[in-house]
This record gives sequence, structure tokens and C-alpha cells, in this order.
Amino acid sequence: MHLSGAILLLTFLLPPFWMLDAAYATPPDDPTADAPFILVLVVPLACASFHMMVQIPAGLLGAWLGRSRTTLVKYGSAVVVASALTLLLLWSLAGNAWGGIVPVWADAMVRGSLGLAGYMWVMRARPGSVRHGRS
Repeated sequence: MHLSGAILLLTFLLPPFWMLDAAYATPPDDPTADAPFILVLVVPLACASFHMMVQIPAGLLGAWLGRSRTTLVKYGSAVVVASALTLLLLWSLAGNAWGGIVPVWADAMVRGSLGLAGYMWVMRARPGSVRHGRS
């Protein structure tokens, strides 16, 4: 899971549009306009929260649901679980604002699926390997 978290954090080198909108939402003459500094704290916090609440359960469930199948099936299962968990998480945070949830959900899914691809690459097993239990 460390690889998927590191990949997720690296995807935030290109900040999401919703964070950029928040950074420039306050006027420059406002004394509370510290949004660029706050983003330094928000990005790692959002990344760690998403990693613990969505990526780790989705990776584990995807690996379990796709056991004894190909890595692509495991990855597909993990992405389906991650999309449901992400939608549930965002819906619980934003209420019924579906218009605001969908773009953030799509952004989170792109970033999360890249991290899950790294996790599934590590978890891949070749037929006949020790991880399969066959010799």
C-alpha cells in the first residue's frame, strides 16, 4: 500500500481544479487570504484521508474479489470498489450537491486508479509462483 499512497501523493503535483478554485476564491486584499499556504496542509491531509478511506479498502477488496484471477480482473474489481467508496465519501461530505460531486469524484478516481495500478502491479503473481501456492 505504500506504493499506491506514494503514487497518489505524486499525482497531487498537478493540483486538482477544485483546490485551485479554493486558492483564488478570496480577494487579494482580504487579510484571511492564506489559501496558498493552506493548500500545503490540505493536499497531504486529503491524500492521506483518501488513501485510508478509499484506496486501502478498495485494493484489499479488489485483491480478495479477484483472487485466483488475472491482475487485470483484480484491478477492475478494485476500481469498481474505489468508485463506489469515493462516491459514498463525497456524498457524505457534500450532501445532495450532485453537480459539485461529479467533477471532484472524476478527479479522485483518476488519481486513485493510478495508485491502485501501482498496488496491483506489486500484488501480481505469475502462474506457478509461491504466491499461488503451486509449484
